[in-house]
Amino acid sequence: MIRYKAIISYDGYRFAGFQRQPHARSVQEEFENTLTKINRGQAVTIQGAGRTDSGVHALGQVLHFDLPQLYDEEKLRFALDTQTPEDIAVRSIELVDKDFHARYSKHSKTYEFLVDIGRPKNPLMRHYATPFPYPLDIALLEKALTKLEGTHDFTGFTASGTAVKDKVRTITEASLEFDQERHLLIFTFSGNGFLYKQIRNMVGTLLKIGNGRMPLEQIDKILAEKNRQLAGPTAAPNGLYLKEVRYER
Repeated sequence: MIRYKAIISYDGYRFAGFQRQPHARSVQEEFENTLTKINRGQAVTIQGAGRTDSGVHALGQVLHFDLPQLYDEEKLRFALDTQTPEDIAVRSIELVDKDFHARYSKHSKTYEFLVDIGRPKNPLMRHYATPFPYPLDIALLEKALTKLEGTHDFTGFTASGTAVKDKVRTITEASLEFDQERHLLIFTFSGNGFLYKQIRNMVGTLLKIGNGRMPLEQIDKILAEKNRQLAGPTAAPNGLYLKEVRYER
């Protein structure tokens, strides 16, 4: 068997998430169905770098799969890109060693979260940015972001009921860009891994701080007390994008 690595993008609006699940449309199922056709009806299973939730988008999701024969990488990319549904794009295909694993090979991820702060909101962005048409102190947001950088136990920013025991993660970048022309705030988070709904919970907290409804020091309190009830609401999924996955050589 020959192992291939793919980088794909997808519009998450009409997907119930990346992972295959019964009675719901998933990125995994659509991609595996196309691979099965290319593989002459023999089922192919893919492994993704992460499992995005319903409504979450990807610019650079990474996955791997095995096929019994060698294909020209660009021809395979083109075949997959043209045969998958229009809300999936196959950006690249490359041959990799058998020991490469999209999920378990050491890597870091970068996510973006888009917030539409226009008044009124942009209806064309309703599936691709979370609206927040209220006053925000950008400088305060930037100060709050620095408190999230570094290695912390992020229990207080994790959805309750998660099965993961070790909730210590390292955020190497937490930054903010303001796109004045489109009235968008673009949050960027890079790190060695993120917990279930961690980014959406962090953004919900940050927006509450930026709006003056929560003190800046609340970030420290949430991290110290590891209490989800101290954090802000979970931001909607439509603003979240898996931007990039980087693997160590």
